[in-house]
Amino acid sequence: MRQVVVAAHPDDEILWLSSAMEHADPVVLCYGAPYGKPEKAEARARAVAALKLPHLVNLVIPESGCRLLVDWQNPVLTPTGMAIAEGEAKARYEANFITLVEKLHSVLAGADAVYTHNPWGEYGHPEHIQVYRAVAALQKDLGFTIWFSNYMAPLTLPLIRRLAASPLWAEKRLVVPDVRLARRLRAIYLRHRVWTWSFFHRWPATETLYAQPPGGHEGWHSLEGETLVDATKLRWWRGDSAARWMV
Repeated sequence: MRQVVVAAHPDDEILWLSSAMEHADPVVLCYGAPYGKPEKAEARARAVAALKLPHLVNLVIPESGCRLLVDWQNPVLTPTGMAIAEGEAKARYEANFITLVEKLHSVLAGADAVYTHNPWGEYGHPEHIQVYRAVAALQKDLGFTIWFSNYMAPLTLPLIRRLAASPLWAEKRLVVPDVRLARRLRAIYLRHRVWTWSFFHRWPATETLYAQPPGGHEGWHSLEGETLVDATKLRWWRGDSAARWMV
């Protein structure tokens, strides 16, 4: 069985998908140069090279710069990800979707399972959602099962509640994050000064992965009654239970 991890930005693979990393062939990182920060692009490239993962594909697609251009109180999903409020950023974002689909097609061909971002983008990043939408678009042609995690943030609650009543998953697994690997790779990102999350982040004791197999939604379940992990509360001074939300 061939499984692939597809993460938007370098460090997303260990923040949200560490439990799937051991058997991933390959790990795919989608975006490279942070928008408007060429010095960070070089540092990020050096960090990715230093990871020395045995199976790694780095697509280095330039970021679109849309991180803060989403109305999270009234989120709107689109075929390419999310509605973006500014015209030039929207154009870059939509062009990136086409590039993602083109570049991921050959990488994901032959995959049985693809582990990627969840439909609401964990803590609320439109490029995370874009990666999920690109993977979902390719599923129809390539026939793999999509797996995503139960991480979230208060910012994404309006979108989660909008999605919660619809059929969203067919199977779930309780898994343990690979904290040893995650901490080792985090040290590399920190050394190159491209770690994008809290220095005090702690991985929860367990996380849940949800499966979306190809085909119809018969027998699928909604998120209602499911427990999600608030990524913004995973700090060293907070207990794991403090980060749990019931949908």
